[in-house]
Amino acid sequence: MTYLIALDRYRHFSRAAESCGVSQPALSSAIRQLETELGITIIRRTRRFNGLTDEGQRVLDWARQTLAALDGLRQEAAFAQAVAGGSLSIGVMPPALQASPVLLESFRTAIPGLHLQVHLGSCADTIHRLRQQQLDLGLVYLDQIPPDGPFEALPLYTEQHVLVAAEPFVLPMGRREWHTLADLPLCLLSTEMRTRQIVDAAFRGAGVTPLIVMETNSLEVLHAELLAGRLASILPVAALPTHTGHGRLQVRPLGPCATPEVGLARLTQSLPTALTVRVWEIAANVDMRDIFALG
Repeated sequence: MTYLIALDRYRHFSRAAESCGVSQPALSSAIRQLETELGITIIRRTRRFNGLTDEGQRVLDWARQTLAALDGLRQEAAFAQAVAGGSLSIGVMPPALQASPVLLESFRTAIPGLHLQVHLGSCADTIHRLRQQQLDLGLVYLDQIPPDGPFEALPLYTEQHVLVAAEPFVLPMGRREWHTLADLPLCLLSTEMRTRQIVDAAFRGAGVTPLIVMETNSLEVLHAELLAGRLASILPVAALPTHTGHGRLQVRPLGPCATPEVGLARLTQSLPTALTVRVWEIAANVDMRDIFALG
């Protein structure tokens, strides 16, 4: 099962074998043996890996579920032996970048032996990876979770957008209304990102077209351009740059716009592990108010 999941991930026999610590012939032989046992063809073969058959895709889904259940069983056994630890994978969307350390530190404080794997990705990608059981938790926009999907949600905070710039760019003092920003040169996140869609909707509601000089799907690129002092931006407070130098960053509140809830999502499970139950309880008691301290 592990070999099949690796092959689907790497789409290449040699790289999949290397990731599993076995030879390519050993990996190929194991998958052929699985095909023989099940009486189906799992892999489309030419001279190279050519994807999974329909039957192979169903086997892959079962393999992921089985390995996730096995990992849960191992963690249950560890907790039964009073081992304060375990492994947790969490996906974080860029607009929640500053929220994640608050959450993760709470997990580590309560569970000192916890091993964390943090994956940065879009809200949609994080939800997809949750569905594929590639993540345990996702820090996402809760309004993007399919209402009929197999998910549980835990609200953590309500997002707040602000206008931001760094010296030598100068912003007027006080709260800014959206209609006053039409001539301000802006660097914004890309249009496929939910936070950008909120900004676009606010400008449409104000009846103005913003002056967008640069767009990027990378928060790091946006931060670099912002801190160069050439452009302003509009970002959620939890996505502001942290290392800016004393007094360089100017942050101004904005008029009303959509304020989606950000929170944790996980797959609904009939038998959740003790670890996932515990971190869910911890998250429910985390105070996120410091994220919005603009001081």
